[in-house]
Amino acid sequence: MSKVLKNLTILIVEDESETRKLMQDVLSDEFSNIITAQNGDEGLKKFKKYNPDMVISDIAMPIMDGLEMTEQIKKISSDTPIIALSAHSEKEKLLRAIDVGVDKYVLKPIDMEEFLATIELVATQKIQSTNDIQLSDGYSFNKTKRVLVKDGVEISLTKKELAFVSLLIKRLGTIVLHDEIKNVVWIGESVSEAAIRTFVKRIRDKVGANFIKNAPGLGYKIEANS
Repeated sequence: MSKVLKNLTILIVEDESETRKLMQDVLSDEFSNIITAQNGDEGLKKFKKYNPDMVISDIAMPIMDGLEMTEQIKKISSDTPIIALSAHSEKEKLLRAIDVGVDKYVLKPIDMEEFLATIELVATQKIQSTNDIQLSDGYSFNKTKRVLVKDGVEISLTKKELAFVSLLIKRLGTIVLHDEIKNVVWIGESVSEAAIRTFVKRIRDKVGANFIKNAPGLGYKIEANS
């Protein structure tokens, strides 16, 4: 597993505790950041909070099933890969999985060697397909190097500034709410709305006043390349 893949954050959503722990143990050897949830509702909340690079989810779960969760996640971030797990191979479920945007479908019981190969394939495809993101007004973002570029010149950002810009780029063209920004950029820290405004002004001083758009009282967004 390459260093770039190892640094990805993976969200596992599985209601069976033993299966969830087994997947967590296996994937912890391959990826640095593993997050788990025990149903689709918790999975969706953790997706919004932690902004993972990939989701691996069971289909049949209480409260909210994996396909409903997938549909909600794809509305937030259509390019986040989702691998669905199921003990069933009924045509209706397969078609529904395709309809909501599942990227790969893996049948249980899971063959761990094949499972890891599938994850690596999907992760590699994700990185290759979204490596350089073209933004408006001559900006681009390289996801492998995690750098923002303007007209070929790299813009230096702090760790928190990079986390903020990365989040907005992942939600490109849509408003990212203040609460989500706090959860991703200031994990476990208390931060005021005034402090966020000052923080954003500092970034604008570096990247240009019009790069980050403000939605008063709601949050911020970065526009896609038109």
